[in-house]
Amino acid sequence: MKTLWQEMSVKVEKQQIVTDQLIMQMTQQKYSNKFSKLFMYEASGAVVCYIMAVFMLVNIGKLDTWYLLTFGILCVAFLVILPFFTLQSLNRIKRLQISNYNYKEILVRFAKSKKRVLLLQRLGLYISPLFFLIVIPVMNKMFNNKDMFQSGANAFPWVFVSVFFVFIILFSRWGYGWYKNMTKSAENVLNELDE
Repeated sequence: MKTLWQEMSVKVEKQQIVTDQLIMQMTQQKYSNKFSKLFMYEASGAVVCYIMAVFMLVNIGKLDTWYLLTFGILCVAFLVILPFFTLQSLNRIKRLQISNYNYKEILVRFAKSKKRVLLLQRLGLYISPLFFLIVIPVMNKMFNNKDMFQSGANAFPWVFVSVFFVFIILFSRWGYGWYKNMTKSAENVLNELDE
């Protein structure tokens, strides 16, 4: 009877280990899926940004005043740097290997990655409206060969810029809120490990 009891105990322990491994794998998959869709959106956006940056670099010679050239350089820097760091931070948070750490270490690593992701999004929240304001004159010069600041007092472009500026602010705030919700949802997945 004792031998039978020990055999059953070993089987139960093995089954518990397998169950724990399955739970960790399912949690890892669930966690990674939270960021996969977001990563795809950001990667697509980064491709668009890099194409715009190349276009601006090819046409930088059209920017014939110091302020348009400065705006052009700032636009290229924004289009290259921010998407790179955003993708890097998303990749870091997405690839957190849950099974490699204990629960406390997982939460610490997640908190650091979350803080970096949200910091970059807040930075983007403030830079996006500024970027919009400096990209309009640069694109106008590149496409129409006109300096918005030296052309006549046509009100239409400024009305368009004002309305779109408000839209950019609202869209940026919505995007930041979406990131906060996504990271909170991923954090909830990790908190399920403690239960």
